[in-house]
Amino acid sequence: MAMNDQTELDVTRWQLIFVSWLVAAISTLGSLFFSEVMELVPCVLCWYQRIFMFPLAMILLMALHPLDTRVVRYALPLAVIGLIFTLYHCLLFFGFIPENLQPCSQGVSCADASMELFGFLPIPLLSLASFVVIIVLLLKIRALSR
Repeated sequence: MAMNDQTELDVTRWQLIFVSWLVAAISTLGSLFFSEVMELVPCVLCWYQRIFMFPLAMILLMALHPLDTRVVRYALPLAVIGLIFTLYHCLLFFGFIPENLQPCSQGVSCADASMELFGFLPIPLLSLASFVVIIVLLLKIRALSR
């Protein structure tokens, strides 16, 4: 591979990591905004999603300089596990999972109407979109690195 091709490939991979980081950072800041500014108490499943999203923001940022495409090894498992919690949360929110299987026995319900932004956009869907975008971008990075 010519030097120019390698440089272009590195730029593309850097951009993909940057966009992944941007999604994780916006998700992290958005989550903190909901809980700290809007005073929406996170449910149990929201906490689990945070556990997997917050480190992604730091890990992906550190992979930008110097460029480290091996970040996929560390970030992809976090994103996939976070996606699993988010899928469960979405199924619960939309009523596909019965109430007796909800992990929220105390505090805010995982299927509560307060989990909607602007009265119509479910917060669990925002989390789902974030994890899906990050996973797709990380898979693209992995495909370009082979």
